Amino acid sequence: MSASNSRNRSGFAALALCFAMAGAAAMLYYHLGLFMPRVLEVSTAKKLAGGYAFGNDFYPVWLTSREWVREGRDPYSAQMTREIQKGLFGRQLDPLIPTDPLPDYRTFAYPAFTNLLFWPASEWPFAVVRVVLVLLLAALTAISVFLWARALSWSVSWPWLATAILLTVFSYPVLEGLYAGQLGLLVGFLLAASLLALQRGRLFLAGILLALTTIKPQMTVLAIFYLVLWSLADWRRRSRFCLGLFSTMLALVAAATIVWPHWIPSWTQVVLQYHRYARPPLVGEVFAQPLGPGISGPVLLTMIAVLLVVAVVLAWSNRTAAVNSMQFWLTISLLLSITTITLLPGQALHDHVILLPGIFWLACRWRKLSSTRIRKALLAVGLGILLWPWIASIGLIAMRPLLTHEQFYSKVIFALPLRTAAAFPFVVLGLLVLALRRTLSVDKMVELTSAG
Repeated sequence: MSASNSRNRSGFAALALCFAMAGAAAMLYYHLGLFMPRVLEVSTAKKLAGGYAFGNDFYPVWLTSREWVREGRDPYSAQMTREIQKGLFGRQLDPLIPTDPLPDYRTFAYPAFTNLLFWPASEWPFAVVRVVLVLLLAALTAISVFLWARALSWSVSWPWLATAILLTVFSYPVLEGLYAGQLGLLVGFLLAASLLALQRGRLFLAGILLALTTIKPQMTVLAIFYLVLWSLADWRRRSRFCLGLFSTMLALVAAATIVWPHWIPSWTQVVLQYHRYARPPLVGEVFAQPLGPGISGPVLLTMIAVLLVVAVVLAWSNRTAAVNSMQFWLTISLLLSITTITLLPGQALHDHVILLPGIFWLACRWRKLSSTRIRKALLAVGLGILLWPWIASIGLIAMRPLLTHEQFYSKVIFALPLRTAAAFPFVVLGLLVLALRRTLSVDKMVELTSAG
């Protein structure tokens, strides 16, 4: 590499880092200084702002753990749900008030062993716990970027790594997760740590870490399915992964069953009823709901079923892939992308941290993937959609003095940084499918050349 090219690359990296710093500051101000006050204003108008807003997603875990330790109460009981609602909204939800969510809204929805893992936190006041949790989750999310880079063997200079960390931690989904105290960010870290352990040959540790992600099983179920198939495909060499995974899961489930003998049917019932007050998966919001209430349900179920079948076929086809191969990481990335649009509720933007390996995998190989003009254009569109929230936040703050209060807080203007949130997982999935097609084409050409 010539000295001029090296200087150009260093200058571009410094410019990217400056943008990341500006974008991070703008997004932080947008979320904490503008968006959340607006949300609290709306909640106050509905008389739903009398409790904990900051840390609201962790509050049910903290409260149910506390009540179990002190009084042995069932975390899934109707009485416990009412106590959660009082802590979050200042009152119990009333079915006679039209603006209230359904009466079972905010029922404890985690597997019972989550309480066993987090019960020490219940010994501290929630006002302290939520601050400590936010700092911990922010640190773990930043570390997960480093872990993914190592797992993917992505050799990147420190300015680019710092840029990736800033744009990840100060992205809207992560800030939303931090404000809520969302354990999905912890799952993202555990997933990254598990895959790095797998890449380093520490299979038993990888299984243990992946088992811990089942505190939110919807985030990693497809990845777990694939990795179990991957382990079974070469049992003699890979069995330690399954041993770590299933022994840890068995210990978690057994311990929770000893404490709450009927927790599995109670939790299953909560999961089956969750769709009543949660938004549908993104594939439904984007493609099924516009068709109308009469046919959106069957269309949504059909689309999810088709995508899950594709995921199963993809996992089966690549079960023999070596852990350091392109096929292995492309499969993991595709399965996690499919998860975001089929298994996660539409409001769970904070759980989109599982898109990170796909984003970084594409960043590692953008030169190879941009071999044609069409692919370059598609990658450029994807990059634009990725960067849009930070660009829009900077622009929105700059425009604020020029707009009236009504104009600034209108839906068209105020929600600009969020416009691409629903589309972005589809963009990542589309680019990964494009990469898969290219990989299959290259493999086919190699086979033909070898045969010739």
